Amino acid sequence: MPKKLEKVDVVVVGTGWSGGVVSAELAKAGYKVVALERGEEKSTNDYIGAKDELRYMSRKYIMQDLSIETITSRTSMDETALPVRTQDEMMVGNHLGGSSVHWAGATYRYNPFEFEIRSEIEKRYGKDRIPEGSLLRDWGISYDEFEKYYDRWEKTAGISGEEDPLGAKRSSPYPNPPTVETPNLRLFKEAAKELGYHPFQISSANVTQTYENPDGEVINQCQYCSYCTHYGCDFGAKSDPIVTVIPTAQKTGNFELRTHAYARRVTYDGKKATGVIYVDMITGQEYEQPADVVVLGAFTLANTRLLLMSGIGEPYNPKTKKGVIGRNFTGQFNITFLGARGFFNDKKFNLHMGGGALGATFSDLTGEHIDNSETDFLHGGGVEIRQYGDAPINNNPVPKGTPSWGKEWKEKSLFYANRSLNVWFTPGVLPWWHNYLDLDPTYKDAFGDPLLRVTNKYTDQDRNIAKFGIEKCKEVMEKMGADIIDVDEVPEEFDHVYNGAHYAGGVTMGTDPETSAVNTYLQMWDAENLFVVGASAMPHFGDRHPTATVGALAYRAAEGIEKYLKEGGGLLLKPEK
Repeated sequence: MPKKLEKVDVVVVGTGWSGGVVSAELAKAGYKVVALERGEEKSTNDYIGAKDELRYMSRKYIMQDLSIETITSRTSMDETALPVRTQDEMMVGNHLGGSSVHWAGATYRYNPFEFEIRSEIEKRYGKDRIPEGSLLRDWGISYDEFEKYYDRWEKTAGISGEEDPLGAKRSSPYPNPPTVETPNLRLFKEAAKELGYHPFQISSANVTQTYENPDGEVINQCQYCSYCTHYGCDFGAKSDPIVTVIPTAQKTGNFELRTHAYARRVTYDGKKATGVIYVDMITGQEYEQPADVVVLGAFTLANTRLLLMSGIGEPYNPKTKKGVIGRNFTGQFNITFLGARGFFNDKKFNLHMGGGALGATFSDLTGEHIDNSETDFLHGGGVEIRQYGDAPINNNPVPKGTPSWGKEWKEKSLFYANRSLNVWFTPGVLPWWHNYLDLDPTYKDAFGDPLLRVTNKYTDQDRNIAKFGIEKCKEVMEKMGADIIDVDEVPEEFDHVYNGAHYAGGVTMGTDPETSAVNTYLQMWDAENLFVVGASAMPHFGDRHPTATVGALAYRAAEGIEKYLKEGGGLLLKPEK
């Protein structure tokens, strides 16, 4: 029997950007907030000297322990799903700050096209252009309505950026100047310009100068020390919740952090959520934390699983196409980030210097700008190059056909160590009726609860847009002057590798309860005091990285929760008739 605790104003599950932003905003507004984090408490001090590639990159030190909970995976409904057991196959962040600590820092806004995607496609190409079987729909909010939340998150995070020449209008410039332009990034930009594109420096959460955000939190200057993606920042220079919103919440005196708190259920009386049941992973004691408002601000997969296990909202049924929880699962993994690698005989670069979001890109081929009139796919994508900073264990590219051991491998490994560049493509990902999340009938977690089951199958749309992107990357690499170019191959079928940590959907936002689980404040239609915040709300996956949109959604949700508490309840937005 869970031990029942004293009621608070708000209980939040998760401490990444979603849970962190909501916690900070509500604590600042004077509400008593309890945040539940399944991992350990961490601070910047824990990552000082963390340049240990074996620990962080190979052994995935700050990733989720899949022996306690994982997912099962299959490609079609007639298959038996099997558990995903290794962190090479699935990366989900753990500990305070979640995946927002190990992220690279690449920061993009979604274009206006993404928010009203179905309307835009029908306007441009006609209703018949929507593929059969696609669950594509508008988000219920326009870019113009959403822009202020992007602006607010960018200022909290201290984003360092250069304005996209083809980007949508902004209410203010980035708070910090862009990252440095290194020789290989300059080479990419020159090649892109020669091809008629409009390149620019990737906007970055690797902050380029010491910065104090509007809440008074100081983010340090990036040192381009390379150990960034998969790592906590050695210098407190990568914007994440542990240097921004979590300290802001703690300073209010209204915020309580509980770590090692594994959420198992949202308690629900049939109309409203009443609290969260969680287990203390150190003592094994189970607790019930009552609250006036419950916020699920965990990762996409966890948000969906908690609702399914709690019996809140109608689960999606792919046979009838009815139901909303688990619907519209999408993401950028496996078939994403494919492109072309170039090997240079006469050019040498300092590839061991870098940062997670040190890079360049262009938006000419994104859904906003591409013409899909005669393509064999819908939507588009971004072409980009990064200079992460190559570490010795996981970076040893050699041209295809090179033996995997012996004299030739050694010679080419040494020769190309600083002579290899990679350009890749990030496509938009459409939702399909057959890609969804539900509870696995066989496999369970450490507490006997069913694991989340993922059903995900590629379509011609997925394969065709990936092939298009690879070809465009090859053209750029040719223009860059590479002597040898190896292109990635598009897999015919999904191989159950969830790399990249870019997952979305399952609890999507909208204006119709028949096709969405939450409104545009991320308030559940079926439980007015339950807000589900994060990429789980995205009805499809745009053609850029999602973190800025996740942060902006959290500010939108926080605004709604505060309004809900002040006004004494009720749906903030009514369903469209």
